[in-house]
Amino acid sequence: MQLGRKTADRRVPVSGRAAAGLQKCRRVFVLFAFETQTLKNMSEHQSFQFGKSRFNQNTLFGRFRHFLDVIDPSTLFVTERRLQECVALLDRFKQGTLPPGVTDAQLWKAQKVKQAIIHPDTGEKILMPFRMSGYIPFGTPVVVGLLLPNQTLASTIFWQSLNQSHNACVNFCNRNASKPAPASRFVLGFLGAVTSAVSIAVGLNVLLQKANGFSPTTRLLVQRFIPFPAVASANICNVLLMRHSELSEGISVLDDQGDVVGTSRVAARHALLETALTRVVLPMPILLLPPLIMSMLEKLPLLQRQRGLVLPVHSLVCLAAFGLALPLAISLFPQMSQISVSRLEPEIAMATDDPMVTYNKGL
Repeated sequence: MQLGRKTADRRVPVSGRAAAGLQKCRRVFVLFAFETQTLKNMSEHQSFQFGKSRFNQNTLFGRFRHFLDVIDPSTLFVTERRLQECVALLDRFKQGTLPPGVTDAQLWKAQKVKQAIIHPDTGEKILMPFRMSGYIPFGTPVVVGLLLPNQTLASTIFWQSLNQSHNACVNFCNRNASKPAPASRFVLGFLGAVTSAVSIAVGLNVLLQKANGFSPTTRLLVQRFIPFPAVASANICNVLLMRHSELSEGISVLDDQGDVVGTSRVAARHALLETALTRVVLPMPILLLPPLIMSMLEKLPLLQRQRGLVLPVHSLVCLAAFGLALPLAISLFPQMSQISVSRLEPEIAMATDDPMVTYNKGL
């Protein structure tokens, strides 16, 4: 007992200001955890609304929480039987023939599964690598390859081509499909996007090689940042080329009851502009943060001694950046966006009395 008191007396005393600061941090943390749990409980137990989100789509945080559900990788492991059960449950809800005992939480879960796998316009399953829930698992290896140092011309062409191939398929599979598009337009968009990305990346690499004023360290750092302007500009081309049929043919706009009012080219321009902006924001954290973080981590003694750990650490950093960037980027705009009828074609205004109509922006 005496020894215990001496040991306790040796502890470093905490000043009153530090103790107050620790207490304040503890209160903030507890309050944040309480509010987060409260929001989670509210979202899980609120009444189910078919076709609606559990979260407020008028706020960035609400859309962020919604898209965390959309990109949840666990939906990649849903079986065909489970998917059909979810679809059947939602159909019975619409028909008013739900069996007794079905909870709101079960209905929200069923809708989450259906929305993650089935396209809202075509009603068809989206292939696993091209779903939003598969974007991070299947896209992270490509991001790691894009950010590898000391890229050669061949490796630059390979990784940029692979990246834009994946992006083209994701854009096509998550487009607004209210109007059919021929396969030839998919091929044209794919070739245009890949060509633009590779051309920009190779051009930047050539300029870097001719810049003799950079030190080796600066050259390596700049080379790591080259993928961002290449990918950002190519992403814009990718969206426009993969979905340019929407600009010429228009997309369907819906009234408050969910009925099609007409087809609008103006709404299509808004949908493509919003999607293109998300594709510019998306690669910012993915391609800018990992080079900065890795430039600091590679100076650590552990990574200096164990060079074999650099690639696994690099992959984890890219995965974390991708996981943050994707929901933030696609949360900038709601998927089902609204636009004033007065801004659309006259025939749309004549077809409805609603002041606002809704269109599927696509992802």
